[in-house]
Amino acid sequence: MSTITKPITVDEYDRMVELGAIGEDEPVELLGGELVPKMGQNPDHVWSVDYLDQALSVYGAGAAWHVRKEHPVRIPEFDEPEPDVAIVRGPRAAFRGRHPEPADIALITEVGDASLPRDRGDKWIAYGRAGIPVYWIVNLRDRQVEVYTNPDPAGGYRSRVDYRPGDDVPVIIDGREVCRIAVADLLP
Repeated sequence: MSTITKPITVDEYDRMVELGAIGEDEPVELLGGELVPKMGQNPDHVWSVDYLDQALSVYGAGAAWHVRKEHPVRIPEFDEPEPDVAIVRGPRAAFRGRHPEPADIALITEVGDASLPRDRGDKWIAYGRAGIPVYWIVNLRDRQVEVYTNPDPAGGYRSRVDYRPGDDVPVIIDGREVCRIAVADLLP
C-alpha cells in the first residue's frame, strides 16, 4: 500500500507552530508545501548576513521600510521561507501579530554557500512566483552578488545581473536606488 501525502499549506504550517508541533527554534522552513531543514551557518555566512543587516539598517527610512533578519515571509499558499535578510515596507510595528507577505517585501537576500542550490532553486521559484521585485543571492562560492529582477508569475525571474568585487550593488526599493553597497564588503 502506498502512502498519499499532500503539501502543507502556510495556514497549516503556522497552526503547527502555534500549537508547538514545530518549535520556533526548530531548524525548518516551509518550501513548496514541504518542511525543509534549514542549512547550517558557517562563520562566513554569519559574517555576510550580519554585515548586510547592519549596512541596510543604516539606510533604513523609518516608517517607509525596515530590515528583518532571518524571519519568516508568508507566501501563500505553500511557502514560508526565512530569508537571511528582507527589506519590508512600512514600520516594524505594522507587523505585530503577522508575518510580512509578498506585497510587503521590497527586496529579499539569501547568502548562499552550501545552500546555493536551494537559493537558486526552490527559493528563486517561490520568490519570483510571489512577485518579490528584487532578489539577491550573496554567492560566497563564486564571490559575487546575483541580483534577480522582473519576477515571473510562473516562478523565478526574467533578469539577472552579477556584481563582483570592485562593483557596488545598488539597493533598489520600489524602483528607486536608496544606496549602494560594495560587493567586496559583503564577501568575507
